[in-house]
Amino acid sequence: MARPTKPQVAFQGELGAFSHAAARQFFGEEVQVTPCATFVQVFDALKCNAVTHAVIPIENTLHGSVHENYDHLLAYGLPIVGETTLRISHQLIAMPGTRFKDISRVLSHPVALNQCLHFFEKHPSIERVPHYDTAGSVKTLSIERTPHSAAIASRAAAEIYGGIILKRDIEDDRQNFTRFFLLSHHVPKVMAGKSSGWKTSLVFATPNKPGSLFKAIACFALRDLNLTKIESRPLRGSPWEYMFYVDLIGHSEEDAVAHALRNLQEITSFLKVFGSYQPTP
Repeated sequence: MARPTKPQVAFQGELGAFSHAAARQFFGEEVQVTPCATFVQVFDALKCNAVTHAVIPIENTLHGSVHENYDHLLAYGLPIVGETTLRISHQLIAMPGTRFKDISRVLSHPVALNQCLHFFEKHPSIERVPHYDTAGSVKTLSIERTPHSAAIASRAAAEIYGGIILKRDIEDDRQNFTRFFLLSHHVPKVMAGKSSGWKTSLVFATPNKPGSLFKAIACFALRDLNLTKIESRPLRGSPWEYMFYVDLIGHSEEDAVAHALRNLQEITSFLKVFGSYQPTP
């Protein structure tokens, strides 16, 4: 009998990125990972079975939705099989021997820089330098040993690349969380009577007619289904028309959800269910 394949998880960024931490929340500290430079490479790795899973950020409580990944979900059609939420805590990291008073520039991903604006207001002489990745900015410091430089990233990034933390938890808002999706070709089966605690994500488009969106939402409201998110995105090829991304409580195989989806299919011009999944604490 063949042994089960160990999870191999692709994510965007370097080792120590917040997506790496999300992969650990799904599979444990020793998970095998494949860092990728771009989100497209993450989706491609899973599509061609170079990895068994992919982890992607989908929404941040301060920055909002990661629209690029919504577009990739639709284009690639890879199922969502899990969800987790990660507290985002930013550290000011430098290489050993660097003192805070000597710092004149700080590298990090633009989103991370924008989540630490109060820090830069207190220290206006420090230059903000956009970088491709939070953990990657610490990796760059460890390689280039650029003087008078620091980075904003996670505690894990400091540990991995031999950095020291000069200032802890410098984000503006402590209620800073990012939601991550777990993608895989292997969709978990629902055991009989075990459909509670699930969420379902989908996207649909409606005809450009009065009342179309109201009728679509009514498919869920009339069955007492709770929508936890709805967001519009432009419908490519149809200017000023939109698709609607929806998350709801329930599994697509539950009677109420299944009936709602069948009703929705009848009145929409397009419908795709991305998957049903159980959030991981």
